[in-house]
Amino acid sequence: MDDLIKEQPSVAVKLFYRMMEIRLVEEEIAKRYFEWKMRCPTHLCIGQEAIAAAVGMVLKEDDFMVSGHRAHGHYLGKGGDLKKMIAEIYGKVTGCSAGKGGSMHLIDKEKKFMGSTAIVGGTIPVGVGLGLSIKLQGKSQISCIFFGDGATEEGVFYESINYAALKKLPVLFICENNYYSVYSPLKVRQPASRNVCRLVESMGIHSGHGDGNNVAEVYRKVSESVRDIRNGHGSCFLEFTTYRWREHCGPNYDNNIGYRSEEEYKSWKERDPIALLESRLLEHGVISEVDIEKKEMDICQEISDAFTFSENSSF
Repeated sequence: MDDLIKEQPSVAVKLFYRMMEIRLVEEEIAKRYFEWKMRCPTHLCIGQEAIAAAVGMVLKEDDFMVSGHRAHGHYLGKGGDLKKMIAEIYGKVTGCSAGKGGSMHLIDKEKKFMGSTAIVGGTIPVGVGLGLSIKLQGKSQISCIFFGDGATEEGVFYESINYAALKKLPVLFICENNYYSVYSPLKVRQPASRNVCRLVESMGIHSGHGDGNNVAEVYRKVSESVRDIRNGHGSCFLEFTTYRWREHCGPNYDNNIGYRSEEEYKSWKERDPIALLESRLLEHGVISEVDIEKKEMDICQEISDAFTFSENSSF
């Protein structure tokens, strides 16, 4: 993390502010969810912001992106329109899916965010298809696919990996491993000896693993993989370990229902990706407490404007 701050301080600051934006947006969604004006299920990525922020920073505007049910951070990381996203969650016509999709079905073709879905693994073959379209047209784009560890248990994941390897497609597979599929931990879903990165590597795709709460590490690994893909080396698969703070679906905390412990949650919260980068930026003197407070105020105003816009829009 220190290397990024020393060598690319402006990038480190942008990553910090982008993570902050995603966090503040989702915290406001959680706060307002109890007003019953957002009538769709919402899956929050609070605690996992580093991956979305870093990937979004590395990709170009014309690169494609698809995601799953926990897509808010990915959409915002890609440069998505906050007003359109909140309006979508409110079911309004001004939403990015015209109010027909809700939280789990975001699409914004102008931003090349080509869709998210509630079906686990459902957009993986879509992202591979986008990669095929890029190759057929001879373009320099990349197709990025976000999915969780649960999606690696779906048959379509392996079919898509195989096809992407066979055709050497410009696809970046990003697995956010937060250890749980709803309430089921990895140990009851996959054998302890399984290593998804090695498995994908054996199918012909360069793979890597990283700490998803270290935004500098994510940024470096994604930058390297994107460079290789653009140089014609075919697809890349990256698995990043991370942790969601709130319940699988909804605005609450759910450590009391028994599927995970308070101690586990606290240990991950101590590795808050935003706090980790913030402390290093302050220590290096790259930003000040005043800078952070001002940026937070600006973001909060944008969030307030987005909710006002959404409330005033038509269903």
